Amino acid sequence: MRYRFETEEHVAFRKSLRKYIASEIAPQYDTWEKEGKIPKSVWKKMGEMGYLCPQVEERFGGLGLDYRYNVIISEELERVGSSLVGFGLHSDIVVPYIESFANEEQKQRWLPGCVTGEIITAIAMTEPGAGSDLAGIVTTAVRDGDHYIVNGSKTFISNGINSNVVIVVVVTDPSAGHKGISLLVVEDGTPGFTKGRKLEKVGQHAQDTAELFFDQCRVPVTNLLGEEGKGFYYLMQKLQQERLGVAITSVIAMEEMLEMTIDYVKTRKAFGQPISRFQNTQFKLAEMAIEVEMGKAFVEKLIQQHMEDQDIVTSVSMAKYKLSEQARQMAVECLQLHGGYGYMEEYKIARRYRDLAVLPIYAGTNEIMKTIIAKNLGL
Repeated sequence: MRYRFETEEHVAFRKSLRKYIASEIAPQYDTWEKEGKIPKSVWKKMGEMGYLCPQVEERFGGLGLDYRYNVIISEELERVGSSLVGFGLHSDIVVPYIESFANEEQKQRWLPGCVTGEIITAIAMTEPGAGSDLAGIVTTAVRDGDHYIVNGSKTFISNGINSNVVIVVVVTDPSAGHKGISLLVVEDGTPGFTKGRKLEKVGQHAQDTAELFFDQCRVPVTNLLGEEGKGFYYLMQKLQQERLGVAITSVIAMEEMLEMTIDYVKTRKAFGQPISRFQNTQFKLAEMAIEVEMGKAFVEKLIQQHMEDQDIVTSVSMAKYKLSEQARQMAVECLQLHGGYGYMEEYKIARRYRDLAVLPIYAGTNEIMKTIIAKNLGL
């Protein structure tokens, strides 16, 4: 979709990106789904084309573009499928931590590779016993001279297999509660850092997801991101953009499902006529179309406010909650309208049905979103 605030440059960028995706990404998508991850060569090609981290400053190899370009990339990739979310995780979620909190030496070390695709990033928050509750993290980092000794494990880490630079959320002061949380950058080859198995998920099969283990892992103090003890605050600053990203992709997924279902019901016949003629079908699709348009308007407003550096935590939490729930429910309704064919993998709605089930869970569960909203309402 085109936003009111898009310039002709944004429109041209979207057109070029869409052409690239149609020729280089979409034809390989089914293969990547079967293989369980996206080849690293594709990351390098994305970087070469300028489709990774477009916001990064030119002095670090980026294009220095505004957030709308990130939005365009996320939207166009989502039109192909939700298994491409790793690119957005890298560009829109992880790299901004480096841009905002890294020192000059760290930026010089990591940002150019992030732009070219030589470096693939991940962020390790979730643990076997701590998901949305960041204050429950138990992975520790104890200072030992010029190193931190890290012990613990992380799970459900997107880009976990492909990544070679991981921002790890650790506890540096167990007695300080959320004020004792810090962010450490752990690189491949660090002693004591190992990757576990590639996790088999219900959906998003081409998006690699893994467990990470830290056993007496020696991380240089120079890999501390920002200040010790400020990790929780850094996370709170960046979660707004992460959750906005979920809202954006939810709307695109809804738009795609609506379009494919309208096309299907016009051609599928039952009782001598296209099922699009039945009032139930018409009412269902009319309701979906309303949800899509309302979602677009809400997201457009939030993107603009986010670019103006407004504090929209409450509104973003609302959008993440509502739009992810609507996307998941729409997948159910659209699959139903496809009938038995909808349950077949050769139909795209089947993939959407399993891929979108996770939207209300990641980036903070929707139960947490409602808790945030209630708190900010003064309840």
